[in-house]
Amino acid sequence: MVLARLKSTVSGCAVALACGAALPGCGEEPGIVEPAREGLSIDVGEIAYDVFLTRQLNLAITPDEAFYQGPPPGPGRTFYGVFLQACNLTSDEPVTTTDDFVVEDIEGNEFEPIELPEDNPFAYRPTELGKDDCIPADGSVAQQSPTAASLLIFDFPIESTGQRPLNLTITPPPGGGEPKVIELDL
Repeated sequence: MVLARLKSTVSGCAVALACGAALPGCGEEPGIVEPAREGLSIDVGEIAYDVFLTRQLNLAITPDEAFYQGPPPGPGRTFYGVFLQACNLTSDEPVTTTDDFVVEDIEGNEFEPIELPEDNPFAYRPTELGKDDCIPADGSVAQQSPTAASLLIFDFPIESTGQRPLNLTITPPPGGGEPKVIELDL
């Protein structure tokens, strides 16, 4: 009985190894060779970033009106919110989060987030995080919101939203490792 179980286990391992060799990209770190999927946490430097949701914002309705009180997008343009969390889950030392986010469409057009007012409680702000600390902070308005995330707002030409996929590149602060890419789910 033990020998049969051992043979079965060895056979199963051999099949798994063979299948793994046939699947390109197996074992590669998400966000480097191929974009990571939205909703999956990826490590950029020593910070784990997780884009929970990307969606078009309508600043004339609740709850979107609370996210941004500035001028509306211009004609032929639209705002998209990228709701994300950033956490220091690995380093015992404080680590600074990035402020370098760029969205690129398939034609190579690049977009940076618009600057949000300092008093915006939903805005993502780079900061130093201690071990197990996150943005947004526990108990904050952003963390208590339905997305439980901080916000980056991008101003896109409407035609760019159809030029998918749109990829978000997160570049860590200098010396923090290599950039990672997340495919946004629009």
